[in-house]
Amino acid sequence: MQRRRPSAKAARQGIEIPDGVETCSLEIKGEVVRLTGLNKIFWPELKLQKRDLLRYYLQISQTLIPHLKNRALVMKRYPDGIAGEFFFMKRVPPGHPEWIQVCTIPHRSGNVIDFPVVQDLPSLLWVVNLACIDLNQWYATCDDVNRPDYIHFDLDPVPPAGFDRVCEAALHLNERLKASKIRSYPKTSGSRGIHVYIPLQRGPLQKQVWTRAKALAREMAAKYPALLTAEYRVANRPAGHVLIDYNQNAWGRTLASVYSLRPTPLATVSTPVTWDEVAAGITIDQFRISNVPSRIAKLGDLFRPLLQQRGRHSLEEL
Repeated sequence: MQRRRPSAKAARQGIEIPDGVETCSLEIKGEVVRLTGLNKIFWPELKLQKRDLLRYYLQISQTLIPHLKNRALVMKRYPDGIAGEFFFMKRVPPGHPEWIQVCTIPHRSGNVIDFPVVQDLPSLLWVVNLACIDLNQWYATCDDVNRPDYIHFDLDPVPPAGFDRVCEAALHLNERLKASKIRSYPKTSGSRGIHVYIPLQRGPLQKQVWTRAKALAREMAAKYPALLTAEYRVANRPAGHVLIDYNQNAWGRTLASVYSLRPTPLATVSTPVTWDEVAAGITIDQFRISNVPSRIAKLGDLFRPLLQQRGRHSLEEL
């Protein structure tokens, strides 16, 4: 990974994105970030602009950036907002600022791809300005991209199952993990499901992590056959079940980051929640661009254990 001088955290310095203007440039500790298309509508139902997208990420930047730091980022770009087409982009585009750090990852195909890395506020705003509504980071850090430091399970409803079934499935998974003294951390996907994360001691290869996730998913599906399925082929998934998706742990896959905005009509956010909240009943729509910053201010970062060295589990403990 190419190194660069660190930029001081700037979210406390009164940085503002002005109203009315189509473009502006922000200087953050000598690094100039040019923001464009600020008046473009990104959420038609809410009449939210690209400006609001950038303001949200500016507001939560100090909490979010540690979860993205030192990790390759896959860009999912929505140039015309949620009503338009999106596309994925892995390579950092030509002409990027020299202060954007990159993570170089060789692929099995022979391609060598330079991914952008969000290290600080300037790089975060630069990436989001490319119309990245949600942020999708690598599961391992750039010093060893094949050894993840967490394992996760994506719980996704199979129609006509609703979110209440997802919460039920998540609670069963937590019970299984607690029986093995495993601490897990849930977040809403911001779309339809729940993501459950477990911090790992780094060491096992991504394939080993995927293999263990597959075994645990199949164990859970066998224990709760009326609720859970681990069937990856869409056509074979039983209706009304909840998919416990282990395949998202495969090499090169990504999920929407914690605190990511999502391209939904209500501008929902992938938000950490407590297990007590899951048990009491939550909905996807209750966590939005309008209230997640105040929730963070009140509760702090519920995903902070994912950043800490203590409390990590070995793969064998699962």
